[in-house]
Amino acid sequence: MSMALLRLSAARSSRSLVTPLGGLLTRAQSTAVTTTSKATENSLPLPHEKYTDSMSWEKHQEYIRHGEPNMRTYNYMLMGGARLMGASASRLLLIKFLAQMNPSADVLALASVEVDVSNVQPGKGMTIKWRGKPVFVRRRTEEEVARANNCNMSDLRDPQTDADRIRGDAEWLVVLGVCTHLGCVPIADAGDYQGWFCPCHGSHYDISGRIRKGPAPYNLEVPPYSFPEEGKILIG
Repeated sequence: MSMALLRLSAARSSRSLVTPLGGLLTRAQSTAVTTTSKATENSLPLPHEKYTDSMSWEKHQEYIRHGEPNMRTYNYMLMGGARLMGASASRLLLIKFLAQMNPSADVLALASVEVDVSNVQPGKGMTIKWRGKPVFVRRRTEEEVARANNCNMSDLRDPQTDADRIRGDAEWLVVLGVCTHLGCVPIADAGDYQGWFCPCHGSHYDISGRIRKGPAPYNLEVPPYSFPEEGKILIG
């Protein structure tokens, strides 16, 4: 009797477990069918004229180039305006960059100097400072001018006539007081040619500032100068 009761309870338990599992399987199968149907609907071919452009690439290019003249003009104006703005911006940047490279106001103030030479006597000279360098200003006598002109060009290391080294009146000679060898300052009224002598390495310059003896390779440099009025020299 007890065995029969046990078998009856086991059968009831198995039937209670099968029923939920059957429901789960049924719901899973219905979900799979729904998904499959939706996928099938999505895979159907779409209307060509609704979702795609029927115009070929050649016709599209022709349409862009010739189909809409107004649109083509607009595109040209837009591209031209963009290029013009880019060129203007580049020009502005370049101008600002170059402006930063210009010398400052204090440097421009030293770019030129006016010297009063009315008190300098013939045969004498003076030394001034221009752009941080010494400048020799000498008022030569007639004998010194004649001696500077009576010079054989073949004897000169850096051939220059005296006329090539003066600006205006021949009695005035203006040269930079910097030896062209190593940048020393020569001594006036000294040397073998009664001009300037550099004691550093023994370079001799004549009364025209031309190198005549020693290691210096070039003549004394002549800065730009002029005579704005009587008795004054503007250097620079």
